Amino acid sequence: MSTGRTAARMGPAELVQAAAMARRFYLEGKSKIQIAEEFGVSRFKVARVLETALERDLVRIEIRVPAELDAERSDALRARYGLRHAVVVESPADGAVTDHHDPENLGAVAADLLGELVTEGDVLGLAWGRSTINMATALRRLPPCTVVQLTGVYDAGTAERGSVEAVRRAAEVAGGEAHPIYAPMLLPDVATANALRSQTGVARAFEYFDKVTVAAVSIGSWEPGISTVHDMLSEEEREHYASLGAAAEMSAHLFDAEGRRIGRDLGERCITVEADRLRRIPEVVAIAGGRRKAGAIGAVLRSGLVTSLVTDTAAADFLLHETHAGPRPALERADPDEL
Repeated sequence: MSTGRTAARMGPAELVQAAAMARRFYLEGKSKIQIAEEFGVSRFKVARVLETALERDLVRIEIRVPAELDAERSDALRARYGLRHAVVVESPADGAVTDHHDPENLGAVAADLLGELVTEGDVLGLAWGRSTINMATALRRLPPCTVVQLTGVYDAGTAERGSVEAVRRAAEVAGGEAHPIYAPMLLPDVATANALRSQTGVARAFEYFDKVTVAAVSIGSWEPGISTVHDMLSEEEREHYASLGAAAEMSAHLFDAEGRRIGRDLGERCITVEADRLRRIPEVVAIAGGRRKAGAIGAVLRSGLVTSLVTDTAAADFLLHETHAGPRPALERADPDEL
């Protein structure tokens, strides 16, 4: 597959899917009907993808995507976890990924993916996270859409440089309305959290939660520096949730290694999109990478709350070889009674 000027017009999910379909058809000898059944699309869609690949000179003797994308791992990850889209980028060659941050290139690739997934009139939701902030900074194109913040801010003193600014940046690129949340993410008790939810600005943002069609979220391991929620809690609270089996955190919701939600009382103290509302969002894109987050990523994928993933080869290799049986496909989505 050529990586030249024509390939650059396609988004990362299109490139990964085209590469996978072309591999099945041209190298593995599968029929268009077989490919259509595997990918859950019509055979006419398969035919169009293969025809476009030929017309745009994407298919040659071998199948390749731009160097930063790993098509084989992407396809394998999508299939194993029942994801709608999985995009795997190369980890830094020198291994220079800090313990506390996702690889920098994840944000740029996630920005391209959102540009591909969001359509005019959508409502885009952004949850707090370093990776979503990096993604918003890298955004260059978005169709006209409304952008809403899905979680409160980590630190009110840095709101303008964090999730609030990410929402404003995305809305500016899209030319749409921005609905930020200036309230802190974590409150001392449920009563304070409920009082804040009733305030005009916060309530207005919450009204949009049921309208969100595409969301971008981050994932954190239950470790210092890798989960902002973990770092906001007292040592006693951290130990309590660790004793319940906390392995991952996403938008202030905690999960054990099997993807079951735990510590629901924490979510009640947080300004964040509820899990049942998150489940109803048609497209939830998680952005997370690095070996230290790999176990947490797997836990969240097993929860069924995520439909798509942008990650790196270090995390993908762990996810493709972990021994947890029967991951719950994200496209089936979790039953609301389980949430």
